[in-house]
Amino acid sequence: MSIVKVIEVIASSEIGIDDAVRKAVSEASKSIRNIDSVYVQDIKAHVKDGKITTFGVICKISFRVDSVD
Repeated sequence: MSIVKVIEVIASSEIGIDDAVRKAVSEASKSIRNIDSVYVQDIKAHVKDGKITTFGVICKISFRVDSVD
């Protein structure tokens, strides 16, 4: 039986939502192995002078925990 752990990650991008999600996974991958999926829980955009400046996402990243046998 495998155990799956879920962490919450917040990321942002000046390019777009897709880029923000990719950054979240990329950063998490630096310290976490066995990432299986990412669920985008929330999306927002920051606005300045009537224009979107950055996109932000809150993601739940799921990964399998190595068993210690």
